[in-house]
Amino acid sequence: MRPRKKTNLIPRLEACSAVILQDPVSLKGQIREAFPNPDAPLHLEIGCGKGQFICELAARHPEINFIAMEREPNVAVIATEKALAAEPALSNLRFILDDAEKLPDIFLPEELSRIYINFCDPWHKHRQYKRRLTWRGRLEIYKKLLCPGGELHFKTDNYMLYHFSTFEFAAALPAYFSTTDLHHSEYAQENIMTEYETYFSNLGQPIYSIRAKKPLLAPETEG
Repeated sequence: MRPRKKTNLIPRLEACSAVILQDPVSLKGQIREAFPNPDAPLHLEIGCGKGQFICELAARHPEINFIAMEREPNVAVIATEKALAAEPALSNLRFILDDAEKLPDIFLPEELSRIYINFCDPWHKHRQYKRRLTWRGRLEIYKKLLCPGGELHFKTDNYMLYHFSTFEFAAALPAYFSTTDLHHSEYAQENIMTEYETYFSNLGQPIYSIRAKKPLLAPETEG
């Protein structure tokens, strides 16, 4: 369901321009320069929603630069306003208002150290499987953008999407962690919940999760 159009959307987004990367395709190769510490590791959340997860993550880890991508402006405006209102200021967080299809046009190969995909659209119909953010074709794209040793963290409340994703990860980016109950796993304590996750976990819905790591470069063999 498309979110309702927010009142005064355009002026509200303009007021948040300090944290929004305009025309990100033109910034390819220069994304890091948008941060006070351009040499810090760069993490990306695809589909940040209202920003609860990424704002908390950026607050906990000032040593890392974060980019939150959200294609729906009526949702992104809430996240950007939340980031600007944070105290202390989140100088390590920037937003891109665009679709994940543009990722290869925005980021360089091996530029990202981590990618987060939280509660994406499950695209229930079988013929829509290539639209799922965890389809193996998309995972191959993420793998190219991740540096050696970089990680992809995925969470969902949809069992069928999780089940589908286990096969896709196995084909493209083998997982080192997979669970049908994240909130009772070894990663429960460090887990930061999204707005969506908070609501459904309070209803007793289990949260499914997969984490994968891009292999390190193989050592060169002597001739």
